[in-house]
Amino acid sequence: MKRTPYLQLTWSDEQTDAQGYLVIDRLLRGVASGGLRMRPGCTLGEVTELARTMTLKEALVHQPDDRYLPFGGAKGGIDFDPADPAAPGVLVRFLAAVSPLIEAYWAAGEDLGTRQEAIDEAVAAAGLRSCVQPALRHVPDGPDAGLRRLDDAFAVQVDGLGLGDTVGGYGVAQAVLATLAECDEDPVGRTAVVQGFGSMGGAAARYLARAGMRVVAVVDRAGAVANPDGLNVEALLAGRSTDGLIDRDRLTSDVRLLPRAQWLSVASDVLVTAAVSYAVDDGNEADVRCRYLVEAANVSVLPSAEKALLRRGVVVVPDFLANFAANSWWWWTLFGDVGADAGEALAKIDKTMWRLVEEVFDEVRATGMSPRQVATRIAERNHAHCRGLPD
Repeated sequence: MKRTPYLQLTWSDEQTDAQGYLVIDRLLRGVASGGLRMRPGCTLGEVTELARTMTLKEALVHQPDDRYLPFGGAKGGIDFDPADPAAPGVLVRFLAAVSPLIEAYWAAGEDLGTRQEAIDEAVAAAGLRSCVQPALRHVPDGPDAGLRRLDDAFAVQVDGLGLGDTVGGYGVAQAVLATLAECDEDPVGRTAVVQGFGSMGGAAARYLARAGMRVVAVVDRAGAVANPDGLNVEALLAGRSTDGLIDRDRLTSDVRLLPRAQWLSVASDVLVTAAVSYAVDDGNEADVRCRYLVEAANVSVLPSAEKALLRRGVVVVPDFLANFAANSWWWWTLFGDVGADAGEALAKIDKTMWRLVEEVFDEVRATGMSPRQVATRIAERNHAHCRGLPD
């Protein structure tokens, strides 16, 4: 599946030094799905790799009896600081420039450095009905019904968090728990470090703690907070800012503060990378002190670093397996495979994640391949199958 992308586009902003990129890796049923990120240093190469990952993520979860059938993969990226006061204008101008492609092919959504509300407003300003407009023509009972389901689902609250901010991290937690089960390990008492405390990392930490794991460190962009006896995740969530920063004024005296450069210094059974791409590279791979690394952020481990980790016996669960839940939940809801109900949505994530992790590790044991290699092979088989299905 690693071929030249279907489309690559570079945009230059006339009012700032921002550059934006859109890559459509593959179309299935005339649509490609993937989020839009904004960060300083974002490159066309990064967006291309992320778009290919989206193709794998879409295909991996295919179930023949679902109303939703996978789309192809895409990704957008803007090289600009989302904290800059000019960022909202940059986002609006980029989405206006690529709006014909959103209308025709690209079903977009939020990603690192962007918020869904801002994308929705910018897309509406460009004259489009929805950021997932090309997908609407495939909804069996029509776009109005599908969009109502999404609106209703985003209004659902789960213990103080929106369902949309819960499903991704909940899926990551299930990936951890299913992996431990495949390796005959009880999660109770096992330790975890979560890098990133936004919607993905925060929900992942919550559900790992609820499963009996000790979350011994959480990392945000200001550094790490650590406690070998386990952090009070619910207290951290209660004091979290909208952009994922921990309120350090509310920390108890048993919590230790570490500088950002030392985020890998806390040993744990499980490391969840839920922040940025390329977080683990050749320069810091040797500092990784875990037995299981679960990629909640897309492309968070460089391929060469992953090979080194595998040689050391670290089990690496790849991004498009570990973090599919947020993307899939969108489509399951739009197409009516789940309703605007937290229990229904989380149960489908459970069933899908545990099935896939079991399938992957069965093949890992049979072939000696890595989880990434096996998951890629499954996704490619599914992708080839879906290409033969009618629109």
